[in-house]
Amino acid sequence: MNLVKLGWNENFEKDFNKLNEKNNYIPGRVIVEYEHLYRVATEEGEFLCPVSGRFMHTSTGKDSYPAVGDWVVLDKPLSQNDTLRIHNVLKRKSKFSRKVAGVATEEQIVASNIDKLFICMSLNDNFNIRRLERYIALAFKGNVEPIILLTKKDLCENPEERINDILKSINNITIYMISSKTLEGFDNVVDNMGTGITVAFIGSSGVGKSTLINALLGEERQKTKDVSDLMDKGKHTTTNRELIVLEDNGIVIDTPGMKEVQLLDLDEGLSNLFMDIENLSNSCKFTNCNHKNEPGCAILKALEDGTIDEERYKSFLKLQKEETYFKSREKSKDKIKNKFKNNKKSLLMKKNSY
Repeated sequence: MNLVKLGWNENFEKDFNKLNEKNNYIPGRVIVEYEHLYRVATEEGEFLCPVSGRFMHTSTGKDSYPAVGDWVVLDKPLSQNDTLRIHNVLKRKSKFSRKVAGVATEEQIVASNIDKLFICMSLNDNFNIRRLERYIALAFKGNVEPIILLTKKDLCENPEERINDILKSINNITIYMISSKTLEGFDNVVDNMGTGITVAFIGSSGVGKSTLINALLGEERQKTKDVSDLMDKGKHTTTNRELIVLEDNGIVIDTPGMKEVQLLDLDEGLSNLFMDIENLSNSCKFTNCNHKNEPGCAILKALEDGTIDEERYKSFLKLQKEETYFKSREKSKDKIKNKFKNNKKSLLMKKNSY
């Protein structure tokens, strides 16, 4: 496999050369992630690889482990049957990640080193602007360009109204409408791709991601079924994240359907999504304005005159609250970690003093 076709560039090469001083390694890109194993594409072929013992020992958490789309540092193979170990993950230029399901605050990296994120949402019952906001905030956080693909245009009577609803809440975003049945509008997807460009498709199960990927591949690699009359959605479900290199038009990462999109510490992701609201808050008369009933509040004025959509403002407050909660959980977790380290260090010092 040609590394450039896989998305290799000068920055990855510089990082790799720093780790390959003894010339014992080769670079590869993770194309599928299994439990405790990774399928990695290299110039020497594809290999199933575990991480090395040293990697496990020095790992700082789940987010430091390889993810689909990562460039990794491997042993040099002596034969095609070799089991190669992953020693390092090269610095990621971008990623799409979310909080793992449940109460844990760990980060789950869905895909890394992606250039464009196709957020697929069908124009039928799956349509949800608040969920779109979450996807886009996480894309901004991960330094990825988000593009909205509104699928199943043929099942919607008023698709233009849906676009207007999105634009009321989300500014400066690219939106394409696509018929999953006739592939009307599919050319817009192709126009955003090219050699070395990595795109990822995300969205709920059954919104038409696999239909679009099959069209890019020119074959039915991702099996799909007709839309279910009862559930009003496709029956196909992708079970593994997978990176697929197209013959002439870049790289695709397919992902399983997402039931929930839980937020991380968004920082600039939330600011970019709600930049107009944050800018307005700087114009309030009082710097400590809570935007409730204070005089001279720019936010309240904008809500009254319709400059800001009320539902969008409520969404902003909700996401802000979630982010604050996530940060407080992380802070508490760090305190416990530091306390454990200090106690361990203190015990070692006492032991050595005897």
